[in-house]
Amino acid sequence: MPIDTLNGIRINYDVTGDGPLVVMVMGTGSPGRVWRTYQVPALVKAGFRVATMDNRGIAPSDESAGGIRIGDMVGDTAALIQRLGAPAHVVGHSLGSRVVLELALARPELLRTVVALGAVGRPHPLSTMLNRGERALQDEGVQLPPQYAAAIKAMLNLSPHTLEDPARAQEWLDIFEYTATLKPSPGVRAQIGIDRSQDRLPAYARIRVPSLIVGFGDDRMTTPAAGREVADVIPGARYAEIENCGHYGYLERPEEVNSTIVEFLTAAG
Repeated sequence: MPIDTLNGIRINYDVTGDGPLVVMVMGTGSPGRVWRTYQVPALVKAGFRVATMDNRGIAPSDESAGGIRIGDMVGDTAALIQRLGAPAHVVGHSLGSRVVLELALARPELLRTVVALGAVGRPHPLSTMLNRGERALQDEGVQLPPQYAAAIKAMLNLSPHTLEDPARAQEWLDIFEYTATLKPSPGVRAQIGIDRSQDRLPAYARIRVPSLIVGFGDDRMTTPAAGREVADVIPGARYAEIENCGHYGYLERPEEVNSTIVEFLTAAG
């Protein structure tokens, strides 16, 4: 994976396939390689050239431990598209959805389409309090027991339908327990600290890039209602909802998510 200086920092990215460019932007604390489990193979098979990136804050990209603004991440994504050849389709999840929606406002000439998975347009008291709690845990040096952290993460991010199967639930818990033993990095803390306090729905009403908003039916972190709200304000936006999955719906129901994305991008040309 090449590491290039883009937008004034080092960005680690990877490109696979041939065809129209798709740039994928991951959410808080997650490396770009997560897309490569399911989404990249499906998009490459459908005839797209797919770029994944480690957002600033995620090593080996620069961690930007001094602080990250959403505009920084928008600029990083724009710079990568310019390096690889605009225009591009962009796909984001959670924080990545915010990045691609803001990119559609700031640099629409770089984009063919926007796909936002788990999008929100304005803060909610529950998500605001959870974010404050996550920041406090890191700032006060509190590390939850890995078993407890794994169970909480599973309940927050996965659908009850996924957790009904004890074997499948245990697979997820094993992954979450392992990652809970890793010390949070300053870069991830910087991502958690990004300002989420603004109501962006009035601004999103000015988006003119063809947009698909995808909600996950059992998502507790970025609810389907929040996604529908975003789709409702963007002129001509399409809303699709994937049932029986939570915040990690792109990993829980990858076939449905992939077919929804591919259908939209293919129709857009």
